[in-house]
Amino acid sequence: MCATCGCDGDGDHDGHDAVVITTVGHRHDPTRPHDHPHPHEHPHPTTVSLEQKVLARNDEQAERNRRRLATLGILALNVTSSPGSGKTTLLERTIRELPTEQPIAVIEGDQETLFDAERIRAAGASAVQVNTGAGCHLDAAMIDRALAALDPAPGTLLFVENVGNLVCPAMFDLGEHCKVVVVSVTEGADKPLKYPHMFAAAGLVLINKTDLLPYVDFDLDACVAHARSLNPDVEIMPVSATTGHGLAAWYEWITLRMHDCAHPPVDKT
Repeated sequence: MCATCGCDGDGDHDGHDAVVITTVGHRHDPTRPHDHPHPHEHPHPTTVSLEQKVLARNDEQAERNRRRLATLGILALNVTSSPGSGKTTLLERTIRELPTEQPIAVIEGDQETLFDAERIRAAGASAVQVNTGAGCHLDAAMIDRALAALDPAPGTLLFVENVGNLVCPAMFDLGEHCKVVVVSVTEGADKPLKYPHMFAAAGLVLINKTDLLPYVDFDLDACVAHARSLNPDVEIMPVSATTGHGLAAWYEWITLRMHDCAHPPVDKT
């Protein structure tokens, strides 16, 4: 079981340290005498204190991943979303249309099936599927093994399509350059407020399925304001992976970062 989020994974969470939990308060045991009241017989609040950083080994592996990618001049983007946001469709179209001669590779994270990896290969990119079983996120050790399987060439553009989940992937550094959050207009404009850690960690938010705006109750300005209230510097792009609306800006954003990876700034110190 994942020590961080409680997910019942496949045992592939060896990057987690032990968690020491300190409980403040207690639950009422009706079989034991006591001399103080328990209003409404509700349990007292408990405070859980994490005494050790449970992600320490994951972070160490993430740094090794990051150094490996930097040595190869690889731009790695960790693409996260809720299920059904359209991120696989977005990646398919990006692979087909992005104006670059550099190879593109994708690490596909799903609980089961090879469907998304097959779609990505059909679009023209190399792909490796990572099935997490009941696990709800990818971790840095999984990325390390996926990179060994992919063996990407120098200068490759690497997408990591994380498991559909906006909670746990926010906590796990994979060694990526940036987290890209995809949210669709069918999900509700309050999504950033419901999942603040993910939006606070994002470098870019793509608001997808804008072609459906005439048919759904979605306040685009409110969604943007909510995201920026958590992360004032985050870039936000309304796009449609179906019609292509806004994708030119997305492609330009990727291209600029690929250039930066290929030509890192010189340290003059």
